[in-house]
Amino acid sequence: MKSLFKMTWMETKLFFREPVGTFFTLAFPLMLLFVFGSIFGNVPVEQLNGQGSVDISVPAYTAMIIGTTGLVGLPITMAAYRENGVLRRLRTTPISPLIVLAAQVIVLFMMTVLGMLLLIIAGKLVYHLRFEGNALNVFIGFVLSCLSFFALGFILAGLMPTARTAQVVGMVLLYPMLFLCGAGYPRELLPETIIKVSSFLPLTYVVTLLRGLWVGNPWSQHVTEILVLSGMLVLGVLISLKTFRWE
Repeated sequence: MKSLFKMTWMETKLFFREPVGTFFTLAFPLMLLFVFGSIFGNVPVEQLNGQGSVDISVPAYTAMIIGTTGLVGLPITMAAYRENGVLRRLRTTPISPLIVLAAQVIVLFMMTVLGMLLLIIAGKLVYHLRFEGNALNVFIGFVLSCLSFFALGFILAGLMPTARTAQVVGMVLLYPMLFLCGAGYPRELLPETIIKVSSFLPLTYVVTLLRGLWVGNPWSQHVTEILVLSGMLVLGVLISLKTFRWE
């Protein structure tokens, strides 16, 4: 436990020393919130099912953070550690490489939580953000979404030979999803064809689950999202066990 704590603390400091990861996890979603909030405000409108722009943006941007940490942050770090021989050297020490993996997941989860909290605080203070759901339900949905995308991230981390390759592949997978699944732009305003295409994108299910729970929808209305994300988590873990390489 002591080794895990020290490794987690070290990974936390390394995270904040990487400006790109910090920016896209903590600052970029806030920038989007302020930009679109200043344009559209947070007045409930019929097009958004009676919600305001900021009301739907906070859970949607939270999904954006989850996708960023899972598909970009985690694969880049793990691929870099393997490329630089960090994991190989750790295997010769009393510290288990599994501690490194656990510390990485803990740090990314904490940063994702922090990113969500910053959105909530900014939305509440500046735009009078409305919340009609159950906080525990939202948190459970948030945890499931994080773990599902972290599992996908470990698949990429095992397959990508270098950190640069992991970055390119992660961004190629992430950015189309941000524009098509409702994480960056409300799904209600997207063309019908795009909405149909988005049903094949994993991040869509994070957006719809978090948005639904945010407004108080019961779990029974999100069975599909739960099954998809749970399946991603299970398959991601099983595939990662086969594909992840320490060196």
